[in-house]
Amino acid sequence: MADYEKQMPQVEKTSVSSYNEDDSAASDAQVRDTKVNFFDRIAHKLNAETKGIELVTDEEKTDHSFWNLATMWLSANLVIATFSLGALGITVFGLAFGQAVLVIIFFSALGAFSVGFFSTFGSALGLRQMLLSKFLIGDYGTRLFAAINCVACIGWGSVNIMSSAQLLHIVNNGALPPWAACLILVFCTVIVTFFGYHVIHTYEKWSWIPNLIIFIIIIVRFAMSDKFHSASFEGGRTTAGSVLSFGATVFGYATGWTTFSADYVVYHPRNSSPWKVFFSVYLGLLLPLWFILILGSACATGIATDPEWTELYNEHSVGGLVYAILVTKSLHGFGQFCCVVLALSTVANNIPNMYSMGLSAQTVWSKFRKIPRVFWTFVANGATLAICIPAYYKFEAVMHNFMNLISYYLAIYESMMYSSHFIWHGGKMSSYDYESWDDKSAYPLGLAAIFGFACGVAGVVLGMNQTWYSGVLAKPIGDFGGDIGFELGFAFSFIGFNVARYFEKKYIR
Repeated sequence: MADYEKQMPQVEKTSVSSYNEDDSAASDAQVRDTKVNFFDRIAHKLNAETKGIELVTDEEKTDHSFWNLATMWLSANLVIATFSLGALGITVFGLAFGQAVLVIIFFSALGAFSVGFFSTFGSALGLRQMLLSKFLIGDYGTRLFAAINCVACIGWGSVNIMSSAQLLHIVNNGALPPWAACLILVFCTVIVTFFGYHVIHTYEKWSWIPNLIIFIIIIVRFAMSDKFHSASFEGGRTTAGSVLSFGATVFGYATGWTTFSADYVVYHPRNSSPWKVFFSVYLGLLLPLWFILILGSACATGIATDPEWTELYNEHSVGGLVYAILVTKSLHGFGQFCCVVLALSTVANNIPNMYSMGLSAQTVWSKFRKIPRVFWTFVANGATLAICIPAYYKFEAVMHNFMNLISYYLAIYESMMYSSHFIWHGGKMSSYDYESWDDKSAYPLGLAAIFGFACGVAGVVLGMNQTWYSGVLAKPIGDFGGDIGFELGFAFSFIGFNVARYFEKKYIR
């Protein structure tokens, strides 16, 4: 990789906003004269970002906009997938609307915190999230989580596309088959992620506006339908189990961005205020989560009050619910247009997944760093398309199970990252030798993280509650069990990692 960097030093520092004609002509000549791979040649020619997992230098840190940080997550979560998740509190877990709201508020706030916190590392150190992880949980620990993150990014993309494909399919009486709807959404995602960091931020800066308008229209039409109905609060162990299980799902969705949170702040200067970075990201993520998740729960209460809505929901899941609100006995043709716009909102949610998947893949194995990020983008989107089409017909089960699995591994990851930063690094950014990012002696081997991960998995197995398996501690919580997998995973990995880290640091490095 070092040879590759020497071959093309100017190309790596390019961005959509930094070119002038003289620089472009000079760089074009350099590209022609050096052995640059096919994908980076195309990316460079189209003025796209060609930088991968490498350290972002001070000269490249030219983004000063905190609004960009907020809108990055505002757009990514002001989407139909968030609405779909909110509906699960009513349709799957059987909670009263008020109970669902309380779960959403608390678990979203908890899950979003880590995204804001680790974003501050991106600006201070100039390291992508997975590269940063090497300094905290070591080489082999990071490789493990990077591999899991690749799978998770593709899973996120599949779940998101399924909810939007439902909407595109139902418009115009199902004229567009599900596979074609999935293909359209994947293609749109590829176009934006190809161009990299700066174009992604530009897209996310504005894409939330039409989505917000559509959601406001949904609020108005749902209020006019007079179909809102909230069941009364019921206590007991079964309700407690449902609260814990829905909470794990919400937590997994909110904290799902943690493993690539720093990726979207690395071009901010090192002296950026960490408080401004944190609150820009935290509020940019939390506010749309609260808004759309609660709206999804509210609209889901109307399913049981109208047979036509019930039929549409049973046949098309949340896409049918949105169609019932916007089109059936409502806005008709304009409502169908709103459905299409809302379906396309998924692109904003999938962009971070597909971009960061490439960075995670480059972290898994050093040889993968020679494969350009844009290639991994194509691979990730192709895998997403292959998964989401067959899974389309089991959307609710897939979404519920996937979100819980996400919460498990992220709780383990966050537990060890927090432990390392506050206990073993003293909570100081100055303790990280970020300039030695490519020197394995600068960070731990990662055996403690592997052991901590194993301990966390043991905790998850005891506390998880899925349709295919219920842990011994989860099963007794009510009639249907209650999911405490991510809580136990966090606690077990915290203990295992810190005990093992003491010995790793004393006897290894």
